Amino acid sequence: MVLYHIHEMQHAAFTPMRLFAEAMQTIYSHPWVPVAYTRLGRTIAAGAELVERTTRRYKKPSFDFLATRIDGIEVAVREQEVWSKPFCTLRHFRREMTGPLATRNDPKLLVVAPMSGHWATLLRGTVETLLPDHEVFITDWHDARDVPLSEGRFGLDDYVDYIIEALHVLGPATHILAVCQPSVPVMAAASLMAADDDPHQPASLILMGGPIDTRANPTKVNEVATSRSLAWFEQTVIHSVPVAYPGRGRRVYPGFLQLQGFMSMNLERHVGEHVGLFQNMVRGDGDSAEQHRRFYDEYLSVMDLSADYYLETIRTVFQEHLLPRGLMTVRGRAVDPSLIRRTALMTIEGEKDDITGVGQTQAAHVLCSGLPDGMRKHHLQPKVGHYGVFNGRRWREEIYPHVRDFIRTHNQRALLAHHAAFGDDGGGVGVLMRRLRKMLPA
Repeated sequence: MVLYHIHEMQHAAFTPMRLFAEAMQTIYSHPWVPVAYTRLGRTIAAGAELVERTTRRYKKPSFDFLATRIDGIEVAVREQEVWSKPFCTLRHFRREMTGPLATRNDPKLLVVAPMSGHWATLLRGTVETLLPDHEVFITDWHDARDVPLSEGRFGLDDYVDYIIEALHVLGPATHILAVCQPSVPVMAAASLMAADDDPHQPASLILMGGPIDTRANPTKVNEVATSRSLAWFEQTVIHSVPVAYPGRGRRVYPGFLQLQGFMSMNLERHVGEHVGLFQNMVRGDGDSAEQHRRFYDEYLSVMDLSADYYLETIRTVFQEHLLPRGLMTVRGRAVDPSLIRRTALMTIEGEKDDITGVGQTQAAHVLCSGLPDGMRKHHLQPKVGHYGVFNGRRWREEIYPHVRDFIRTHNQRALLAHHAAFGDDGGGVGVLMRRLRKMLPA
C-alpha cells in the first residue's frame, strides 16, 4: 500500500509553491508596504494565503488555557501530565486556587476525547466550559505514526484497558464525560469494573452523541461503515507509516484519509467557507478572517489511528453491533452493562446530529437495566448537530447546566457509597470486610 508514501511525496513537491505563496502573503500584507493598503494588495495577499493554507501540514494545536473564572475570580490554570502510555497522555488542567477558593472540593471529571482523527484539542471549548466547576482531566491520544512498532499494537481492548487504568490513577468518585466514539469503550470499561466490584468504578457516565447502538436511526456515516466488508476497509484505507516517522512500518488509518471523509460530507460548505475567507481578507475584515483561521487550524489538524483499533471499532460498533446485542467481549470477558449499579448514567443527543443519529446514545439506558430511574437521565437538545452537542453557545447555555447539575447530584452519593463499601482509602478494611461478607453463607 503506497498511498501514504504518495501523499508524503505530494506534500514535499508542493513545498516550493507553498514557500513562495507564504513570501507573497508576507510582502503584500506587511504594514510598511504601501500596496498592502490597496484592494490589489489585499487580493494578492488573500490568494497567496489560500494557497499556503491548502498546501500546509497543520501541526497539533495546544490547549492554551491560561486562566478560568470561578465565582467571579480569575484563577490561573496549569496544564500537567498525570500519566502517560505509548498511545495516550492523561492531562490535568490544574486550577491554582487560593484564598476563599482553596477549600473548594469540586468533582473530578475525566473527559474522554474521541480517537477519530482529530486531536483532543477539538474539545477545547468543552473543557473551557467545564473548568469553573470541576477538576478536569482529559485523554490526549497520540498520533499512531509517532509510536514505534516496539510499543506493540493498540486495539479496542487496549482502549478499554487505558480507561480502566486512568480511573485507577484518578481514584474513587471520578466522573466520565465521553464525546462520541469513546462511549462504547467507556461503557465497556464501566461494565467490567462493575463486574469486579472495583472500588474505582466511575461515579457517573455522561455519554454525548455516542454510537451505542447504530441500528437506531442510521446516518450516512453508519451506512458507509456497513456498505463495505471489513476486508475492503483493510485493503483500501489501511496503510503503513513511511520511514520518516518514529512509527515507521506501523499499519494505520491515515489522518489525511479521515479528513477527506470529513470534508466530503459537507464539501460545498467548506468551499464556501474558504471563498468567504478570501472575500473577508479582500474587504479587510480581519475579525471574520481570524475566526475562520482559528476554526480550520483545528479542523485541518489530524492524526493517524492504529489500524487494529480502527478495524475493530468498525466491526464491533458499526457492523456487528456487539454491545447492544450483548455479545461484546474484552480480552475474552463478556461486557454486561446490566451489572452497572453504582454509576449514574446521562445520555445527550442533538436533534440534528448527522453523525450519530437520535436514539443511538439513548440506547445505553436499555442496556443499563440495573440502574434505578433516579440514577439515569436523557437529554435531547433541539436545533443542534453533532458538534453543537459539545461545543458552541447551546452547549454552554442549554446543555452544560444539565451536565453540571447531574454530576453534582451524584457526586456526594458516590462518595458516600464508596465510603460505605470500601472505607476511606478505597481498600484496606473496607475491601477486607466486603470479601468476608461474600464468604459468609447467605
